[in-house]
Amino acid sequence: MPPKPIELTEAEWTIIKAIWENEPSTAPTIQERLFKHTEWTYSTVRTLMDRMVGKGLLKSTKSGKLTSYRTAISREQAQRGELLYALKHAFNGALTPMVQCLLDSKDVSREELDQIKQLIAAHEKACGKGGRRS
Repeated sequence: MPPKPIELTEAEWTIIKAIWENEPSTAPTIQERLFKHTEWTYSTVRTLMDRMVGKGLLKSTKSGKLTSYRTAISREQAQRGELLYALKHAFNGALTPMVQCLLDSKDVSREELDQIKQLIAAHEKACGKGGRRS
C-alpha cells in the first residue's frame, strides 16, 4: 500500500517554506521572518511548529532552552501531496482533465511542452504503452 499523501494546510506551507529557506530554524526566527506577511505572534508560530512535529512534517531538537526545527519531508514530497490532493478532490482522480486545466490556464512554452513529452515518453518506456508500472 502506498504511503499516505502528505497534506499541508496553508499555514503549514507558510512555515515549511520559511524553514526550507534556512534550516535549521527556531520559532522566534520564523516568527520574525513571517510577521510582516502573517502578523502571527510567537505563540502562534510555536504552536503551529509543534503540531507540525506531531504530524511528522518537522523534526525538533532541544538544546537548553532553544528548540531548533528541521523539515522532515522534502519539497518534492510536499508538492506531490498537494498535487494528489487536487487530483483527488478537484478532478475526482481524473488526470486528463487536470492536465488540460493546467495547459489551458498557463501560457505553456515550447520548451515546457517538449519536457512534458519527454516525461510521457520515459513513462511509456518504463511501464509499457498500455499501463501503469507494476
